[in-house]
Amino acid sequence: MPRRPAGHTRGRAAVLASLTVTALVAGRPAAAAPADADSMNQAFDRAAEEYGVPRDLLAAVGYGETHLNGHAGLPSQDNGYGVMHLVSNPVNHSLEKASALTGESTADLRKDTGTNILGGAAVLRDHADTLGLDTADRADIDAWYPVVARYSGAEGAVAALYADTVYTFLAEGLRATVAGGEQVSVTSRPVSPEKGPFAKADITAQSPDYPPALWVAANSANFATGRTATVDKVVIHVTQGSYAGTISWFQNATSKVSSHYVVRSSDGQVTQMVRDKDTAYHAKSANASSLGIEHEGFIDDPTWFTDPMYRSSAALTKYLCDRYGIPKDRSHVIGHSEAPGNDHTDPGANWNWTYYMQLVKGATGSADGLSFASYTTRKSGSTGSQVKAVQTLLNQQGYRAGTEDGVFGTATGNAVRAFQTERGLDADGTVGPKTWTALLSAGTTPALDTGASGDAVKRLQRALTAALGRTVAADGAFGTNTDKAVRDYQSSRNLAVDGSVGTGTWAALQSGR
Repeated sequence: MPRRPAGHTRGRAAVLASLTVTALVAGRPAAAAPADADSMNQAFDRAAEEYGVPRDLLAAVGYGETHLNGHAGLPSQDNGYGVMHLVSNPVNHSLEKASALTGESTADLRKDTGTNILGGAAVLRDHADTLGLDTADRADIDAWYPVVARYSGAEGAVAALYADTVYTFLAEGLRATVAGGEQVSVTSRPVSPEKGPFAKADITAQSPDYPPALWVAANSANFATGRTATVDKVVIHVTQGSYAGTISWFQNATSKVSSHYVVRSSDGQVTQMVRDKDTAYHAKSANASSLGIEHEGFIDDPTWFTDPMYRSSAALTKYLCDRYGIPKDRSHVIGHSEAPGNDHTDPGANWNWTYYMQLVKGATGSADGLSFASYTTRKSGSTGSQVKAVQTLLNQQGYRAGTEDGVFGTATGNAVRAFQTERGLDADGTVGPKTWTALLSAGTTPALDTGASGDAVKRLQRALTAALGRTVAADGAFGTNTDKAVRDYQSSRNLAVDGSVGTGTWAALQSGR
């Protein structure tokens, strides 16, 4: 998280929530709520019923804000509280609004999870009423898009970015494990949000300094033009808040904080907010001599630190080090906590410095262009090495994805839809887990078993990584780990569980099951 420049008094910033989220899983049904009257599932159900807000939309908003982690009522960077991130700052007063609407005290709304969820539902319903949603509208989850955008406290393209994230969770589904082992789920479903005035609100400007990044300027009150020292380090931060929320906060003139770049957890998307040549307010005494990179998440919740985030951030850091002659070592790539004169603790003990620095020093992508530790959803507007992998796979299979440039444009989208139609998948043009599984497994279907080796095994391992949502090392050797992954896949897809990959298992993989 950033620091104001020396001489400024830092606004509130600390930690937000206290429940642990494990993973996103598409297409799984909601878990039954436990008997405990204080369960989070029951809190979502009660709040949804009382205020007429779709339960899954309410849960998806909470997940997007905090991974359903309330952090014992401690505030986020922009002074938001609890699972639903009710905010109290000069431009967003959703905490006070929730108190007025529910009659609950701000103290209870900050600290009690059930009350906080109730408050979030009340604020969403109030926005719905203001926007004129009637009973029929409120029954249609797609009609809530402008309400979700307004809940963000942001405006224009940043508000749309926030709402898009929530609707991605609704489309893909999610499962979160929270306090006491309770599971909170959202079932995947087709979505076609009615964006209204946000239909054309899109961030399309590219970064002037780092080509793969988007550009959204921070407020001029939150950084200084120019430098008073030579840039000789990169400082790693954690936002203590969401991606869109952080971008919005850096646009807020009252925050007096910023960083040069912000990286999203789910897919590693990067937004630049301060030019490299200018001084962002992120690390106190190190501001003048450093470049700051914020990472979406909270320091005490490792679920935010995904492999796509690590790889994307490391590619950015490597680029900056090469461009400005910064040594790629831990004396020059440092955490906020290590910057002289700072009292912050980010990125914290959950940040994997060993892995990150390995990536910074060169291992920033897939050696063969197709093998990754995880496969993230790619769609129109996405960029990067996994988009290039999609293009390569499509072109290899005769679908015209165009130039393999890592930019998901019209040609790539058309090729994806053609592939999906051929495989009996939803032809939505988005490469999610099912399409990834079908793409990666496409080709010949030789019988494989323990002891096999070669390219077909590597293809199998990549497909299992996409299908299972966990890394199956693509080393081309069918050993114990691959055998277990095959059996897990067969069991979860109601196939014969024998650890052998024959026509039935290949057919399931190639159909995206």
